[in-house]
Amino acid sequence: MIDLNRRQLLAGAAAAGAATALTSSLSPARAAVPPAGAQAPGFYRYKVGSYECTSINDGVFLRPVDNFVANIPKEQAEAAAEAAYMPKGMVAVPFNPQLINTGSKLVLIDCGNGVSMLEPSKGRAGRTLQNLAAAGVDPKSIDIVLMSHLHPDHTNGIRAADGSMAFPNAEIMVPAKEWEFWMSPENAAKAESNTMMKNYFANVKKVYAGIESKVTRYDWGKEVAPGITSIATPGHTPGHTSFVVASGDSKILVQADVTNIPEFFLRNPDWHVVYDTDPALAQETRHKFYDMAAAEKATVVGFHFAFPSIGHVEKDGSKYRLIPAVWSPVI
Repeated sequence: MIDLNRRQLLAGAAAAGAATALTSSLSPARAAVPPAGAQAPGFYRYKVGSYECTSINDGVFLRPVDNFVANIPKEQAEAAAEAAYMPKGMVAVPFNPQLINTGSKLVLIDCGNGVSMLEPSKGRAGRTLQNLAAAGVDPKSIDIVLMSHLHPDHTNGIRAADGSMAFPNAEIMVPAKEWEFWMSPENAAKAESNTMMKNYFANVKKVYAGIESKVTRYDWGKEVAPGITSIATPGHTPGHTSFVVASGDSKILVQADVTNIPEFFLRNPDWHVVYDTDPALAQETRHKFYDMAAAEKATVVGFHFAFPSIGHVEKDGSKYRLIPAVWSPVI
């Protein structure tokens, strides 16, 4: 029987540090192979019936806990972040667009942050194009870019670094209710006193400037691409949309931002992320969506779940918990 306690662990760490100090004092030792200093490409392939799907990691953004959860004390959110082993005082938010190859169409659901996040995040986000390339996907081959909603981390990636269209041959599809909300001058005027919302309106206008007439608006409850049906999940934004991707007897739920990070908002479904336009409606939608997903034992793909962002949601009393899918080395 192995008897391992905290004192032994600390003693081992101290011994390792002493050994390192001794080695460095004797000679300028170097590793035979220098550190790589970079992460591996982030893409993960999986099947839904005959469809080949790829989770594309756009990166992970670190932000202060601050007002991340709008309806609880900051200290409670900090405790949740600490319990999830996040960097002290910070929240780690992943971004994961989904590429669906239906056989007849190549569909990208959301397209990440684009260049807008590269500077402030020091390369942590805005990695969709480089990870598509690593997965062997030419942006010119994408037929449809299907937006769940128009927040920057989901839509800014339609523009390349030089401002050109990142997916030049793709039809851009946006929820009709979402487009109507963000393109309304009246709504923009009402948002003048809210800095975050004011910036969101300005961002949508900037990203879609000059291509407004080329955007296809779609309705809820419709097949918007082969095997992909839109689901009304409003609250996070007025036109926020999720999707059922179905092929044969298999299906997945692509939930976009029904929750933000599951460590907070699955475990505490009545918490309100600061980015929700209508927090009460978002809370109601969250319960309805996850009650359905849990009852159906559906596979759920979350934009802000930890990469590769696939799993199952189970009821846990009045809360929910995420059971991540097991990484598979084969498709």
